[in-house]
Amino acid sequence: MLYLNETHIHEVGIHWEKLVDVIEEAVRCLGNNDFAQPIKPYLRYRDLQNRIIAMPAFIGGDFDMAGIKWIASFPGNIHQGIPRAHSVVILNKAATGQPVAIINTALLSIIRTAAVSGLMIRYFDKVRPLKDVNLGIIGWGPIGQYQLRMCLGLYGDKISKIFLYDLRQIDKSIIDFAPQEKIVVADGWEPAYVDADVFITATVSKAPYIDKEPKRGSLQLNVSLRDYKTDIYDYVRDSIIVDDWDEICREKTDIEMMHLEKGLQREQTRSMVDMVINNCMKGYAVDVPVMFNPMGMAVFDMAVGTYYMKEAKERGIGQELE
Repeated sequence: MLYLNETHIHEVGIHWEKLVDVIEEAVRCLGNNDFAQPIKPYLRYRDLQNRIIAMPAFIGGDFDMAGIKWIASFPGNIHQGIPRAHSVVILNKAATGQPVAIINTALLSIIRTAAVSGLMIRYFDKVRPLKDVNLGIIGWGPIGQYQLRMCLGLYGDKISKIFLYDLRQIDKSIIDFAPQEKIVVADGWEPAYVDADVFITATVSKAPYIDKEPKRGSLQLNVSLRDYKTDIYDYVRDSIIVDDWDEICREKTDIEMMHLEKGLQREQTRSMVDMVINNCMKGYAVDVPVMFNPMGMAVFDMAVGTYYMKEAKERGIGQELE
C-alpha cells in the first residue's frame, strides 16, 4: 500500500491542464453511468458548525477505483493556528476491494476543487472566449489561493485584474505566485464582485450576503455554496449548473434556499454531464450569467487520488506500507 502526504503531492507536482483532463474524464464516466456514489453523511457533534464528512465512491473507466474520503471541516481552527480542513483518502482496487493507497493531506481535496473550477472555465471559454478578464475571489484561505493558482496556471495571459477580498486583511506583497501589478485588494465583497467576468466564492460564510446583480455574461463559481442571497435568482434562474442535484439541494446551500424560497427545481438546472457531453453552455444567451454550484463529488476525489497514486508509483515517490 502506498502512503502519500502533502510533501509527496508537491513532489509529483500540480499540473493544472492534466488535472482538469482528469476531472473531464471522470465526468465522462458519469455520463456513461460507470460510477457509484451514495449521498455523503455528515457527522456533527457538540459545536454544530463543525462537521466530518464521509465520501465513498467508485469511478470506472481507466480509473477503475473505489474508495472514500474522510474530511473534517472545523472553521474555528483558524483562530488556533490549525488548518480548517483535514482529509484522508483511501483507495481500493475496484475488482478486489484491496486497499492500495492512503493519501493523507487536505491538499488533494483543495486541488480537486480547483480542478473542477478549471473544467467549468474551460467549457465557458469555449463558448465565450475569455479576454482581458477581471477575476474576483472572495475568501483567501487555501481554497481561494489555489483557485487563483489554477486560474493563473491555465488563463494567466487572459487575466487583466485580480480582485481579492477576505474579512481578514490580505497582504498582497506576500502573494509571490501572482503578478503584483494585477492584484487589487478590495475593501469589501462588492468591488470584487460587480465587475468580475469570473467570480469565485471561497469563504466559510455562515449566512448569505451577495444580493446584487452579477455582471452580464459572467461565470459565477459558487465554490463555498452559502454566499448568495436568493435575490440573485432571477438573474441566473435559467443558467444554473450543479455537480449533483441530490447532494447540493440540502444542508442550507444557496441551491436549497432557491429551491425552498423561489421554487427552483432539478429540471431547471443542468449538470456537469450536460456541460461536457451535451454542450449545454451553448444554449445560454451570451449576456446571461452562468452560475456553477459544486457540492463536491467523491468520484472526483477518487479520480484525482488515482492520478496522484499512479504518478507517484511511476516516479518512486511516497512510502510503501505493508
